[in-house]
Amino acid sequence: PIVVLLMGGCAATDTREAADGGGASSPATFPMPREIEDNVAFWRKVYAHWSRGQVALHDDEHLALVYEVITLPGPIGPGYSREQRNLIGNRKAYLRARLKRLEARVAARESLSTDEQALLEVISTQAGPRALAGAHERLRTQRGVSERFRRGLEISGRYEQAFRDIFRAAGLPEDLAYLPHVESSFQVSARSSAGAAGVWQFTRGTGKLYMNVNGAVDERLDPVIAAEGAARYLQDAYRRLGSWPLAVTSYNHGMGGMARAKGEFGNDLGRIVREYKGPLFGFASRNFYAEFLAARDIASNPGEFFAEHIQYRKPLAEDRLILPHNMPARRIANHYGLSSFRLAELKPAWQAPVRDSRVPLAAGASVWLPQGTLERVTSVPGPVPVCCSA
Repeated sequence: PIVVLLMGGCAATDTREAADGGGASSPATFPMPREIEDNVAFWRKVYAHWSRGQVALHDDEHLALVYEVITLPGPIGPGYSREQRNLIGNRKAYLRARLKRLEARVAARESLSTDEQALLEVISTQAGPRALAGAHERLRTQRGVSERFRRGLEISGRYEQAFRDIFRAAGLPEDLAYLPHVESSFQVSARSSAGAAGVWQFTRGTGKLYMNVNGAVDERLDPVIAAEGAARYLQDAYRRLGSWPLAVTSYNHGMGGMARAKGEFGNDLGRIVREYKGPLFGFASRNFYAEFLAARDIASNPGEFFAEHIQYRKPLAEDRLILPHNMPARRIANHYGLSSFRLAELKPAWQAPVRDSRVPLAAGASVWLPQGTLERVTSVPGPVPVCCSA
């Protein structure tokens, strides 16, 4: 028989204490160290102020130090046109040369021009007098993503409550449900250059530790199953690292890397961001927690950051099956009066062998059905007995 485990798409909830003392996330759960306040402010601008047609030239360590925001010419697409790349490259080269020349003139105690004095004042005011040293080497560009973030907010309406239920049921802070804003903007098909996939951006190796990732099923592409995997990962990370700032950062840098950072600086994320020089602890890892805090600020109060009302998608409401034994997708589709295509459309995690019913779904696999399917079918005798339990 096909066993119905859950209905309505949302995970079951319970009243266990969360790791921070409750499911709701208090300020103490996700603190903002003084050292990353400017970083959080920077990412708020990236997510909610700067558009895809704007590119900031900034210091990659002192994020308050934004030298210029370039407005791109011509049509704005997902990538850069040749004209846009040339403009960015030219502005970056010009500014790098200015910074390098200014550093040399200050070191030689030479008199400065009015423009050079003004540039030095900007650097000193925003990042401190020592920030000039090596500034030309720290120059970085960052494109705005406000349109993408806003679209992610709209899509999040479909998943946020289900994600919150999952974290609460695991005894974890519910605000971890905001992480996909940083990882994927809630794009189900998102893939990274490092091979991460899905809303929760698990790499293949890590994904195999927390869900089914193989030639038949890639559950990284199922937002709800991947959220359950993310809850297990973050639970493990918190137990090992002992603080949510470190656990969240490990989602980007790995538990092992953050354990090494903790060995040097304890739970002081501010010092880790400023002083830790571990392998691969680069710009993305240093800023991941700050990005999370910025995304959390915006997503929890979008009206403060976006003038237009956010049209959230309707919450996930599909029926969910858990299979007690191996079963081909075609058999499930036939029993519930669905086409194999429609069934696979609801389950992007299925790979071709499963979609074509050449390989059966394994016992314990989740299947999504259109809302109301279980109620409709269970009331009518069918060729396959169905057992219901809420």
